[in-house]
Parts: sequence; C-alpha cells; structure tokens
Amino acid sequence: MRNHSWAVSAAALTLIGTMVVVLVTALNSSGRPLLAVASPGGASTAGAAPRLSLPIASVEPEAAASTTPSAVPSPGASTATVRASRFGAGLLIADRGNGRLLFVDDKGKVLWRFPVRGSLAPGQRFAADDAFISPDGKTIVANEEEHEVIVRIDIATRKVIWQYGHFDRAGSGRGQLHTPDDAYPLANGDIIVADIENCRILQIAPDKHVVHQWGRTGVCVDRAPWTYGRPNGDTPLPDGGILITEIKDSRVVRLSASGRVVFDFHVPVRYPSDAQLMRNGNVLVADYSSPGQVVIMSPTGHLVWRYAPTSGVRRLDHPSLAVELADGTIALNDDFRHRIVVIDPRTDRIVWQYGHTDRRGTTAGYLYVPDGIDPIPMGTALGGSG
Repeated sequence: MRNHSWAVSAAALTLIGTMVVVLVTALNSSGRPLLAVASPGGASTAGAAPRLSLPIASVEPEAAASTTPSAVPSPGASTATVRASRFGAGLLIADRGNGRLLFVDDKGKVLWRFPVRGSLAPGQRFAADDAFISPDGKTIVANEEEHEVIVRIDIATRKVIWQYGHFDRAGSGRGQLHTPDDAYPLANGDIIVADIENCRILQIAPDKHVVHQWGRTGVCVDRAPWTYGRPNGDTPLPDGGILITEIKDSRVVRLSASGRVVFDFHVPVRYPSDAQLMRNGNVLVADYSSPGQVVIMSPTGHLVWRYAPTSGVRRLDHPSLAVELADGTIALNDDFRHRIVVIDPRTDRIVWQYGHTDRRGTTAGYLYVPDGIDPIPMGTALGGSG
C-alpha cells in the first residue's frame, strides 16, 4: 500500500518514455472493455450497475453487550454486539509481517489461511501487503510490494496459479513493476494495479499483456488524466471508473469510465493511502502516518469527518486501508499496532478488534503488520477450513 520505512530498497529504476495515454472511451483499440465488472446476471460489462470488488453484506441491528474477538479486548472498544454479517462471510486479512493471508469471522475464528504446506515452491517467499477476492469468489489477487510481483491464488487449492513481475527485481519495462500496490481482480479476469514508483496504473490481462495504462511511466506529477504523482490506490468503481490515490501532493482523483476527471482534490493528510468511494459519494481515506488518521472528504474536497486520536488505545499507527461497511462503521488495518479495528464514526469508538494492540505474534488472535483487508462475500467457497 505504500513504501514501508523498513522495506528493503529496490534496484535503481531505469525510466523509459511512453506516450501519454488519454482515456476517451471505455474500450481500448481492440474493443476490450476497460474495468469490466460483473452485472447482476453474471455477465461482464463496463459502466453498468456492477458487482463491487469490495462486497458489503447486509447487517442486522446490533443487540446488547459482547466483547471484541481479541483475546485481550481493547479498553477503547464498546460493548456493542458485532453480528456475524458485519463482513459478509468474514474478513480477508493480508498479515504482511507474518507472510500469510487469513480469513477470519466476527468471532475471531480463522476459517482459511495461506500458505499451507505445499502452497509455495521450495525457497519461495510470500509477503502480501494487499489481497482482494475476485468477483467470482474463486481466487485472491495479492500484490507483494517489496518483492515487485502480483500473484493470483486459487482459494480451493491454496496454490499460486499466476504471477506478474520479476521477483525482487524492480523495473519499468515489459512485464516489470516497481512497488506494485492495490492489485484488484476484475470480473473479466484482468487485474488493475497501482505501480507506485513508475507513476502509472496498469490493467493487465490473464495472458500478461497490458490492456491499458493510466499515467506516463516515470512522470510523477499530478496532471490528471495524463500523469500521476506516485499513485498507491486504484480502486475500481461501480460505474466503470477508477478512484486514484496519489502520495505526492496528497491527492485523490476520480476518473469516469471514459477517462474524464470527475474530481481531483487535495486531502489534508500527510500520506494518503487507498482512497475508497463511499455509498453516498464521499471519499474515505487513510493517513499512513503516526499518529495516523482516517478522514472522509466530500466530492468537492471538503473535510466531512476526521478520526485522529493522538494517544491511548484509540491512536492509530500507520493505518493503510479503511473500508466502509454496510452498517456505516469503518473497518481498517492499523499496521504498526498489529490489529484490525472497526470504528463507529457516530461515536468515534472502536467497536470490534482482531489482534492484540502493540503485540505482534503468529498464534491465534495475533497479527504482525496487517496491511490489507477485504470483506468476504457471502457464499464464498473457502476450499476447506483452517
């Protein structure tokens, strides 16, 4: 989701010039749909009323008292019951420091994990900072920012079935990436990824050819829709457009399916990360800083809400992704406090937590720099539990 201060430095980037690509249609020259998404009937469309990449399940009204699923409940957490439907079927966590992916339910039970014995080839390493479930619920796409690759994982077999990029080799040429972030699977099988240090966003087909590029390779300034300043977010939108987060100058840009700039505004945070479009049209942005914060911005660039405690259990330390849930609460990964929390913006209280605040670990209930989350759609086949 961004360059961590403890990341191993990549090889020097060789910049190559590319032609400026301006979006003028939802189809490329071959007629392939850009940002194709699933229609309610399951067909792949562009610009229709699609299925979201981050599905949100319906939530029943909360009842009386319970605790968080953490073995040591957060002192800052409320006693409101968290229904199992809050995340749909559960929550996918990219537990980066532990080199694993977890599916957990609202009780904190681990339903599925990756890797298991046999998932990786001998000597192969895995450390995803983001992971998103494909619209058909069969695979997970994960970006390994420090290893310069994107992988697709089959949920049933827990095997890597596809990879793009050169492991531990940064670059800007064909088949190369430099700090890939937020790799989202699309309904037509393509993947869209923010290639941070190359200052571009790529849409990559299953055969690994680049279907489309947003931005000009190596030109790292905010001049949407032509160039972007170190983009670390590229959220696909229901209308076929894209929401781009730029580290440089702290900006968020919304593009329509045709490439028109819908809005482009400054976010009042130090390090914007992975902006998400809310159901009411506002924009939710995490600030990857310490103390960290989460803000909601209007489409006109005005601050609507800010969560920014500077001390105590409510303080955030490098939150990198915040997601609106169906009940209006906000789930986020609080990376360096080793936890996932759900915040109620009406009260600014933590109402759910997974992980032990400031205590990293590998055993049940513990995380180590969790860097990505994705609500799991109801009905997702996990290919066996545990």
